[in-house]
Amino acid sequence: MAVEISLKVSTVLAGRAGVAHSRNPFCSKEKLHFPNVKGTNKHSSLSVSPSSNRGSRIICKAREAVDGVQVVTDTNWNNLVIASENPVLVEFWAPWCGPCRMIAPVVDELAKEYTGKIACFKLNTDDCPSIATQYGIRSIPTVLFFKNGERKESIIGAVPKSTLTATIEKYLEV
Repeated sequence: MAVEISLKVSTVLAGRAGVAHSRNPFCSKEKLHFPNVKGTNKHSSLSVSPSSNRGSRIICKAREAVDGVQVVTDTNWNNLVIASENPVLVEFWAPWCGPCRMIAPVVDELAKEYTGKIACFKLNTDDCPSIATQYGIRSIPTVLFFKNGERKESIIGAVPKSTLTATIEKYLEV
């Protein structure tokens, strides 16, 4: 599961009697971009903007944010799903599919609840039809479970959270 590091940096300027002192190394608002994390389409950025009326110091607030459900494609399928050490849940969906939109928040909740225990991905069948064909996906939404690179189980349709939870628990115990 990829970890995205989010940084927030702001400058604080302090002055006397309303006089602003600018010792800020950045003349205007700047945005720094960092390379993307391998296997994802996510890019990290750092925004820096000067402030007025206070002495110059940089405040950095960092937090680790684990993405719940990540997008998987033909190009990263083997690295993210097949080679995963954790059990994997993959939701096959399409943007025009109503039941897919109904189950998406449930899969998001499960991804947050089982962070570190399972990896959760979504695959758009319109964008990546070859993977859907390879696994015989004929109806969406379909959720496939993988463990040790092997397909273990599939659930078709917008099912309740309890159904998905029971299946996840089954593969966590084995």
